[in-house]
Amino acid sequence: MGTEANEHVGIRGLRRPCALRHREFGSTIHAQEGMNSQRERQEPMTRVLVVDDDKQIVRVVRAYLEREGFEVRYAYDGETALHIIRAEKPDLVVLDIMLPNRDGWEITRIMRQDASLAAIPIIMLTARVADTDKIVGLELGADDYITKPFNPHEVVARVRAVLRRTTGVLPKRPPTLRVGDLVMDLDRREVTRKGEPIDLTPTEFALLRAFMEHPGHVFTRLELIENALGYAYEGTDRTIDSHIKNLRRKIEPDPKHPTYIETVYGVGYRLREDP
Repeated sequence: MGTEANEHVGIRGLRRPCALRHREFGSTIHAQEGMNSQRERQEPMTRVLVVDDDKQIVRVVRAYLEREGFEVRYAYDGETALHIIRAEKPDLVVLDIMLPNRDGWEITRIMRQDASLAAIPIIMLTARVADTDKIVGLELGADDYITKPFNPHEVVARVRAVLRRTTGVLPKRPPTLRVGDLVMDLDRREVTRKGEPIDLTPTEFALLRAFMEHPGHVFTRLELIENALGYAYEGTDRTIDSHIKNLRRKIEPDPKHPTYIETVYGVGYRLREDP
């Protein structure tokens, strides 16, 4: 299928931990509690294909989209991307212009000329900043255009806006995360422990969110930067230690003997699944 049809992306805001696993597509069946214990089929997740020859960009964009409930596929070259588009028909494509084999303009042209692919929204993602490049992409049929470097939150917002405008399809995301006595309300951006509110900085909130979305997962410092701070983060990986220290001071009953965030010596940190 090409060089590496199953790897990751990059941006101006955050990155995603490389070790987090890629999920398979398809509907899942969930048992629903009720009088008749009826089983209902869950709608397939909204699928986004991210195409860029920069693996760091792919990793970051993928991390943010998956965090928001999207199913993500990715490719590092145009030929592989086109194969995935034809075989799987994703709900949206985030497409870099400068790609090996086939560039983004050619892929856009092919998609818009193919009746079975023409309705798939395309967001161009590129370092080319000239207005003429943007105009060419939009005239070929791209639905939106994002210039690097960018904030991953912007990418998610653009993806949501384009999907809302073109299909009305948006993924559902859990409103709260719970690990032990910790509760994180994503919509309100609030965290409580045993019902008591905890005041976190944006960086601390992002780090705790990464931990709570993957309890038990051991994060390296680089993965925490990717998942919570972004590849444009200007601090060193050791700066993470200071943020973790501050976070422990706020969420741990005894910061000197942490029960939530554990240090895995020689590797990084993890949030215990049963603190």
